[in-house]
Amino acid sequence: MKVKIESSRLIKPFYQGMTPSTSDYIPLSVFDKVTYNQHIAVIYAYHPPGPSNATIELGLRKALAVYPEWAGRLGKDNGGNPIILLNDEGVRFVEATVNFVLDQSMLLKPSPFLLSLHPNLKGVVELVQVQLTRFSCGSMVVGFTSHHLVADGHSSSNFLVAWGQATRGVKISPLPYRNRTIFSPRNPPRIEFGHRGDEYIAKNFKKTYPLLDYDTHDIVMHKVHYTAEFLSKLKSNASSMNGNNKRFSTIESLVAHLWRAITRARGLRESENTTIRISVDGRSRLNPKVPNEYFGNLVLWAFARAKANELLHQPLCYATKLLHEAIVKVNDDYFKSFIDFSNYEVKEEELVPNTCPNGNMLCPDLEVDSWLRFPFYDLDFGHGGPYIFMPSFFPTEGVLFLLPSFSGDGSIEVFVPLFQQTLTTFKQICYSLD
Repeated sequence: MKVKIESSRLIKPFYQGMTPSTSDYIPLSVFDKVTYNQHIAVIYAYHPPGPSNATIELGLRKALAVYPEWAGRLGKDNGGNPIILLNDEGVRFVEATVNFVLDQSMLLKPSPFLLSLHPNLKGVVELVQVQLTRFSCGSMVVGFTSHHLVADGHSSSNFLVAWGQATRGVKISPLPYRNRTIFSPRNPPRIEFGHRGDEYIAKNFKKTYPLLDYDTHDIVMHKVHYTAEFLSKLKSNASSMNGNNKRFSTIESLVAHLWRAITRARGLRESENTTIRISVDGRSRLNPKVPNEYFGNLVLWAFARAKANELLHQPLCYATKLLHEAIVKVNDDYFKSFIDFSNYEVKEEELVPNTCPNGNMLCPDLEVDSWLRFPFYDLDFGHGGPYIFMPSFFPTEGVLFLLPSFSGDGSIEVFVPLFQQTLTTFKQICYSLD
């Protein structure tokens, strides 16, 4: 099935009042600098009927007038510091067609086909790219890519909701909070946590990975559906043996379960160390709190570590408690310690962000990106929200994505990229409550 590109062009913000200067810029914050220097792609699917491409394009241009960072470019100021140039050079807008009926099963199973539903992610200067693909049945797929240095998932989802509002002719609300200069270091600094090895590593650091006989071309992306009933049982199981009678959260219980299952499926040596990192949003953790409308990156990670034999021979409660304690640690003190560390230590020691896996593999480690609280399903162009939302095909072994099921019944979809040989075992145990 071939996707035919009908047009590809740059579109610019549509300002309904005074046009701002195109010589302004915004410096990247310490949280922008430590995140992934790459595009992230997501896929939406809509049932017919739907608005015209021209209507969706105009809505996008109006939303860009409120979020002009997306229409700019990455650059550097006179001191060599990374910035976002607010030059309105535009975002990539692609129109495509498929002379075929959209079968829902094409999207339910992550596959390389998804890569044809959004623009290429490599060597891209545009900070946002959009592809509207129309199928012969009238269904529409929206492929959206955004550069992570500009905004995290929370901010990107707010922008997507604004795009839908602008397309429907509704006033954009809430408006973004766009001040990235609010994260000032303390004087004197108080660096109270070990950020070396977590958020930052030495420039020449090379992590040693297990020797595997697998080829990176053998990585497949599997989707697991966990029902609300299973999640409830898993949470009870994780919390039942907790000594202080504290119930762990659903996310903590599920991630701990996945950590154990994938560790077993990988067949790691019992003495092998494994680390799991999960993103933590700082908006509600900083004191004073940062508005939910803050536009930019405001995420750090919780790191939980264990030996393979500890995970596999101890009950689920053990892994869940490790994860819970790691998440709790990433509080106001931790965020402010990170701000101080980033301003006083990173440049002096020539440290680099610890966000780049070795090729396409994280084994024996895992990374978890939870999108459970983002309003991605609220992208409504006027005929209702999408019936499918998902990440694009992202074959990096060990990077997991958690999404709410589009069924809306409290179930969770987990996208799990693993080696084909590992996946066979994972499928056999991923629903085990042991």
